[in-house]
Parts: sequence; C-alpha cells; structure tokens
Amino acid sequence: MSRPDGGPALFRLVRFWSRRWSTPPSLADERVRHVEVLAAVTAAGPQPTIGAVARQLGIDRSGAGRFVRDAVEAGLLERRAADPDRRRAAVAPTAEGTALLDAALDWQRAAFAELTAGWEPADRDRFAGYLQRLADEQGA
Repeated sequence: MSRPDGGPALFRLVRFWSRRWSTPPSLADERVRHVEVLAAVTAAGPQPTIGAVARQLGIDRSGAGRFVRDAVEAGLLERRAADPDRRRAAVAPTAEGTALLDAALDWQRAAFAELTAGWEPADRDRFAGYLQRLADEQGA
C-alpha cells in the first residue's frame, strides 16, 4: 500500500468546499459571518477587544469592527468598556449569540459524522484528532 498523500488531498478538499461556498451573498452568508465572529470572540480570551477579534479572524481591525458592529446589531454580541482601560471596547456573546454558536458547532459535528459515517469509529476519532491538531498548530 502506498503512503497517503495528505497535501494534495487537503487541497482537493479545500477546493471542493470553497466552490460550494462561492455563491452570491445571502442571509446564510451573514449568519456564517456571525458564527465566525462569535467563534473569534470566544477564542480571543476573557475580555476580547476588536483588535483581538481581528487577530483571530486574520483581518484588519476596521473589518473586524464592522463584523462586530453587525453582530451587535443582530443581538448576538454586546459591547462594553474593557477593564481596566475604559478607552477600549470589549465584546461578549449574548444568550442568543451563545445559542447560535452552539447550534453551529453541533451542525459542524453532525456534518463531520455524516462525512465519515462509513468509517470505523477509531479511524473517525484519529482523523478528528489530526484535524484538531493541525488547526491548533496553525492557530486556526
């Protein structure tokens, strides 16, 4: 048996999924953006600022500010003064934002389970571990 060729396989998957996501903007796209912002806020620490959210998303501060503003307007995030520096704003998920993020993570887990439904549980767990390790090591 030949050795698995992970690089090309990874990029085949990236291209495959990116083509499916390249549709005209819609309400679904806005919800995906909200989920990404909520995940970035959650990953950014106890009092995430706009700058921390920007770093998590890999975009500039002004773009992150617009995404946060939209999520605040949608009732998914709340802004408050960051302690101890009251000049900066910190953001936190609202109950609705937490519920949306939880639902998105549940959907992602279900999608992974569906994609690997024919796999042995040990293979599925190993692959999940490798994916998580790769994402963690890349700071994703």
